[in-house]
Amino acid sequence: MIFPQGTKITITGDLGSGKSAVSKILCARTGFNYLSTGQIQRSLAEEMGLDTLEMNRLADIDPSIDEKIDGIFIDLGNTPENYVVDSRMAWFFLPDSFKVYLKTAVEVAVDRILNDPGRTNETYETREEAIRKIVARKQSENDRFLAKYGADCTNMANFDLVIDTANRRPEDVYALIIKGLESKINGQVFPALI
Repeated sequence: MIFPQGTKITITGDLGSGKSAVSKILCARTGFNYLSTGQIQRSLAEEMGLDTLEMNRLADIDPSIDEKIDGIFIDLGNTPENYVVDSRMAWFFLPDSFKVYLKTAVEVAVDRILNDPGRTNETYETREEAIRKIVARKQSENDRFLAKYGADCTNMANFDLVIDTANRRPEDVYALIIKGLESKINGQVFPALI
């Protein structure tokens, strides 16, 4: 299918749910541009000499951190290019996008994160520490986004499609997203929760 000019797919969800992997497949197969605020956030944390949880806690009192991250994609809604945006808040800032939430159990997320060689600045002494920090980071982000923007990332009604990725390969998640997007474009009904 040829997608309309200016189509945006926003991918958000649980830490370690496969957002980056699925986003990259989407871009490779559709030709959409890719923007990952997760990479931007990790890079910013590294520049600041912090881990991502520490930076999120600092963002609770320093609004310039969110402004730096948000400013990268906030104007994408007016661009004619097609984008896949891997971001916690893009669904909120791009309300006309096809909004996808990927969810997974924290134990699955921890295994994925611990085995991801690209996450060099996310190191944990133990699996238990990883679980604790991932849960704390998600809570910190959700609380901040709710307080700052009134955006409830825990309300699945905010999304066009919610996919549990725990037992799905990224390629299978990609196929579900494309099917959902095509259905939306064609005005067809597609289940929102898979």
